Amino acid sequence: MSNSPYIQTANEPFDAIVVGSGITGGWAAKELTEKGLKTLLVERGQAVEHRKDYVGEGVKAWDMPQRGRVDKKRVDEQHSIQQECYAFNDATKQFFGNDRDYPYQQEKPFSWIRGNAFGGKSLLWHRQSYRWSDLDFAANQKDGHGVDWPIRYKDVAPWYSYVEKHAGISGSRENLAVLPDSEFLPAFEFNQVEKDIKKRIEKRYQDRKMIIGRCAHLSEPAQHHVEQGRYKCMARNECQKGCSFGAYFSTQSSTLPAALKTGNLSIATDSVVHSVIYDDKTNRVTGVRVIDAETLETREYYAKVVFLCASTLGTTQIMLNSKSDAFPTGIANSSGALGHYLMDHLYGVGATADVEGFHDAYYKGRRPTGIYIPRFRNVEKQDANFLRGYSFAGNARRDSWQSLANGPLFGLDLKEKIRNAGDWHFRMNCSGEMLPHYDNHVRLHDKQTDKWGIPQLIMHCERRENEEKMIADIAKTSVEMLESIGLKNVKSFNNPYTPGLAIHEVGTARMGRDPKTSVLNGYNQSHDIPNLFVTDGASFASSAWQNPSLTFMALTARACDYAANALNRGEI
Repeated sequence: MSNSPYIQTANEPFDAIVVGSGITGGWAAKELTEKGLKTLLVERGQAVEHRKDYVGEGVKAWDMPQRGRVDKKRVDEQHSIQQECYAFNDATKQFFGNDRDYPYQQEKPFSWIRGNAFGGKSLLWHRQSYRWSDLDFAANQKDGHGVDWPIRYKDVAPWYSYVEKHAGISGSRENLAVLPDSEFLPAFEFNQVEKDIKKRIEKRYQDRKMIIGRCAHLSEPAQHHVEQGRYKCMARNECQKGCSFGAYFSTQSSTLPAALKTGNLSIATDSVVHSVIYDDKTNRVTGVRVIDAETLETREYYAKVVFLCASTLGTTQIMLNSKSDAFPTGIANSSGALGHYLMDHLYGVGATADVEGFHDAYYKGRRPTGIYIPRFRNVEKQDANFLRGYSFAGNARRDSWQSLANGPLFGLDLKEKIRNAGDWHFRMNCSGEMLPHYDNHVRLHDKQTDKWGIPQLIMHCERRENEEKMIADIAKTSVEMLESIGLKNVKSFNNPYTPGLAIHEVGTARMGRDPKTSVLNGYNQSHDIPNLFVTDGASFASSAWQNPSLTFMALTARACDYAANALNRGEI
């Protein structure tokens, strides 16, 4: 008898079904199985085994067929959108969605970056991990844009601590109200130039701090991390290829081993969820309809509770496609909010500068994080001509031999130049908040489908007046900051990313206090259907300015605790 958790068919219903195996799906699987629930984790992509299937890990560029680049013809045919992602290359392409099989319509430009393997985008993310504060959770109520979050920082704080201890977050304690501290592993170090720039910025600006970026890396693993089979980060910065050390947080390295340890987990890969099954007599979801990714055969899985964790737009597509007499516009959509209020962060605006001197200062390794300047606009008071705010991330670095790859030197001149590190440079790039707007939305196409017959999504998302004003301030302020601290050759860049390319899309099945204007309550539970939960980015009522993944984790763990207790009490 096989002990493999992988299944195709199931004769008995499960206690819980989790759709999606990325950051939120992995956490849901861990939490529900540890609470004793027999759980099925459904993933549309292929199976990926930790260590074994990281085929690009440790492979040098010169040992790869195209030196790490992907075949142009294949990119055009299969990854026309995915190639826009910073993490896409010949060593990582197997973890991305295939744009040929997963088409969608762009009414307004939107780059939908999709994981398509077990582990989802937890294998590909950039691992920056920040708590929100009440400045963020109360923002909608304060300025009237979007519905009020039904939770506040105090509701999420203990769950932040809970997931941080398990995942492992490195960072420094700063005691900043705008950016609460986490449960930290030791922080990665600034290099010498960053230390100097930090002093200059904080001396010049009383309202601004420059800190080390907080990231989900084991700088110094705790004993429970070692027991998970995880080890110290080696500062290779090849994380998206997969990390056999388990040094960065992913489903494979962290939550999956915990879930498997319980003996309560089953896994169905290559299983494309078509829709959620709904029983109008009991007003309960009873399971999911699945199409086999390879054979196109259909099957159904049943459970007492369903968690949708398929990514913001993946979950929304499933919900919109789950229609019935009770919910003709998509399951749990009595409010009409499903698919609306799509948001993504503002990226691609900031400044660069040259740093004089420091030619005797070196660093080693490829640190997996950089500097971070938390939000300082509209914090204590409204001090800008736009609402909300933004942060900066970046680093100081020296020119390396790689910078000479396309230069004019060759022969002895190149050999001499390549012996020495070059000059220092500093870069800072923004992460700005987008307001929730009803017209920023996705909907199903009434004719076009994908390979599996599922209606394609139509994307309509654009920056509005508030975002444009914020972008202008970011461009101006970044230059002013670097010039004011004495850096040279300061240059702005103002190339805002196409929506979607920040890969922080949220908001299309939002939380709220009122069932008439929101899809979910404060526990990520459907207002309409008590045994349906959504814990990925679709649940967000606003985007804030911080990377969202740590909040994904905390809200998922919190929702699982609530669901398991409600299930035991017979309430759902």
